[in-house]
Order: sequence, then C-alpha cells, then structure tokens
Amino acid sequence: MGKIRVHEFMTLDGIVDEPLWSFDFEFNSRMEEVLGGVTGSSQGILLGRTTYEMFEQGWSERTVEDDPGSPFFNDTTKYVVSSTLTTPTWRNSTIVGGYDSGVIRKLKEDAGDLFVSGSGTLVRQMLVDGLVDELHLWVYPLTRGSGPRLFPEDVALRLSLDVAESFDNGVVYLKYQAGE
Repeated sequence: MGKIRVHEFMTLDGIVDEPLWSFDFEFNSRMEEVLGGVTGSSQGILLGRTTYEMFEQGWSERTVEDDPGSPFFNDTTKYVVSSTLTTPTWRNSTIVGGYDSGVIRKLKEDAGDLFVSGSGTLVRQMLVDGLVDELHLWVYPLTRGSGPRLFPEDVALRLSLDVAESFDNGVVYLKYQAGE
C-alpha cells in the first residue's frame, strides 16, 4: 500500500492559506533538494480543486529549464478531489469526484505513494480519517493571525517527529510520521 505524503507551507500560527507570503523568503537550493526528495518518492499527486487549478496555472507551461520541479508536476498523474470539477484541464489528470475516504484508500492501494500539497480542506478531512502517513511542514517565521489552519479543531493526532531542519532564511522543515 502506498503512503500519502502531505506538504504544506504554514505560518508559525498554523495558517495554510494561499502562501503568497512565502515569496518574501528565498526558496534556496537546500529547500529545493528537500522538497525534491519528497516529490521524487511519489508516484502520483493528490489535490483538491482549488490547489489543482492554482497549480495548473502555475506549472502547466513551465519547463525543466524554468524550474527543475516542472516534470514532476506536469508528467505525474494527478488525482483531483472535487464535486464541482468534471473535466480535467491539465494533462495526466483524473477527477475522482467529491471527497470519499474509501476512494482515497483505494488510490493509496492502487496508485502507490501520493504527494499532496496545499489542498487544506482535503488534508483536514484526510487527517480526521487517518489517511495521512507523513506531514512535511515548512514553517515560516511569521504569523497571520487569522485564516485557514492545517489541523481541524477538536481532533487529536499523535505524530512522531522524523526530521527537523532549519534554513538560513528562518524557515523550519519538519517531517512527521502520523499515527505513531
């Protein structure tokens, strides 16, 4: 069975909205290397509709010359959880319908390791349903005060820290294993 690896940019106070605020911090070569390790071990990408549409706009026209991550995002099969999107608009994309924990479990079995980025609504529900295997959190040294948070209220999770690394720009990378 595959694993679901969630990647999130978040603020110190846990906000995971559209991370335009992350642009104030240089995404350096070490950060690229760490993120490449997460994406490189994934056979598919699992996204909610909003993140899918944002990623399509940002990645679909990029080449490897523009960004070394572009082949992963463009060539890897993307599974989109959406009850409103009916037709894929980005190559190698499949719409799996609205959220259904059984469908996500089946994807883990059939598609192998899945990479999830952003997709806060989807991730919160998968956390509730115990479907997330790893959390790869990039904690930025700022607070936003309000906005969507990663962890759902009234849900207790037990996580095991696997990796902690700080970068020169003040960002901290934390890798957690879920359910341990």
